[in-house]
Amino acid sequence: MSKKRDIPTLKHSQNFLSSSLFADKPLLPIVKLARMGVEQPVALLSELAACCLGNTYFRRHYHLWMALLVLMGPGLTYHVSHSTVFANKRNFLYLYFLRSGWGWTCLLTGGYLLLVSYSSSRSLGICLRHMFRLVIATIFWKAALLGFALVENATGSCFEPIQNYEGLEGGVALLLHEAQNKAACLTSGFVWRGYDISEDTFLLTFASLVMAEEMAVFKPYLACHLPASTALRIVFLMCAALLILWNFLLLCVLVYFQRYTHKLLGGALATLCWRLMYHWWYKTGVSWYSPGRPGVGLFEKADKE
Repeated sequence: MSKKRDIPTLKHSQNFLSSSLFADKPLLPIVKLARMGVEQPVALLSELAACCLGNTYFRRHYHLWMALLVLMGPGLTYHVSHSTVFANKRNFLYLYFLRSGWGWTCLLTGGYLLLVSYSSSRSLGICLRHMFRLVIATIFWKAALLGFALVENATGSCFEPIQNYEGLEGGVALLLHEAQNKAACLTSGFVWRGYDISEDTFLLTFASLVMAEEMAVFKPYLACHLPASTALRIVFLMCAALLILWNFLLLCVLVYFQRYTHKLLGGALATLCWRLMYHWWYKTGVSWYSPGRPGVGLFEKADKE
């Protein structure tokens, strides 16, 4: 008897296709688990950070923590080692973060504000209005730099260092030179010494206060059940990490560098600028000259729903 040859039918083709599809399905749970392994920790950490930064007690007293840090931080100078890496101005954190501190602040805080304001309002006008607070803060920062330079130029004198001066045992003497300003003095290869208000202390204090104000909005944002993607949460966590880094670098600057009064004045002026912006100017409400406080106009749609 001759055996009948099996002829492929439509049913056999469907079975083959279905078996090949089922063969790839074990990969789907792995992808889902990997995605959940990223999303769940990010969601948990972002909600914890939002609860801390949005806490009423934290918002009302964070500036007191900054003031205490500036006042008492320099006292640690006599209790720490000055041979550590943080006492070196060529440190990695100083070169790549502190020297570009305001750029890092605008980059991360601006990205966070853009995502939060547009996700909650879907309005380009409201988004630009909230972003405009960073523009105002940048103007304050640039004005402070200009003011510090004017003070140093007005109060300083030009000196020429003299090595191995006979009156000193292997020391350095300074010979006074007549120079009209700091630029001319430095161009001549001399040293300009004036009242140098600490730019680093101002920057780190001002940036920390501004970031704390803007990031506090994320708690009510989550409470309104607005869309919070993983990307938004990651940007928020990056801002929180930068805020912690600014506090740490501020402590390092206070402990290792510059004079006490210079640092104290820098921190005081930063706090004054922050208070003028967030506790006077923005409290006047939304108008042609004021962008309003953080969060204003972002949650109206969610409240109506």
